[in-house]
Amino acid sequence: MKFFPEFNFYSESWIERPVDEVFEFFSHAENLQVITPPWLSFQILTPQPISMAAGTLIDYRLKLYGLPMKWKTEISVWEPPYRFIDAQLKGPYKKWVHEHRFIADNGGTRITDSVDYAIPGGPFSYMIHKMSVRGNI
Repeated sequence: MKFFPEFNFYSESWIERPVDEVFEFFSHAENLQVITPPWLSFQILTPQPISMAAGTLIDYRLKLYGLPMKWKTEISVWEPPYRFIDAQLKGPYKKWVHEHRFIADNGGTRITDSVDYAIPGGPFSYMIHKMSVRGNI
């Protein structure tokens, strides 16, 4: 029996722009490179432009602690301008499901991110999570 505990990351931010405009920014996959920390050396491998919709597949390359890795996600839910979900099909996690929500709030947009994820490591998963993963999400 394999042991992969699941974790959740949640964050909220507010932007003084309308929901439609904020969602439009996030609907362009190339903008993921703009908002990803440079130390990850993040690069989209899928030819662009990428037409975003449920079922869209996107391949990436990045480096974590200097180790190169590939990542493939699928847009599993696409509900403009309110939410979308991307799920890892191939990558460093045992599970990665990331829901992005966009909510009109006080003349701007509240963005919520909720990530359900599991990491490899069996009985060491909690220690690996505490030492390296949690601070990088």
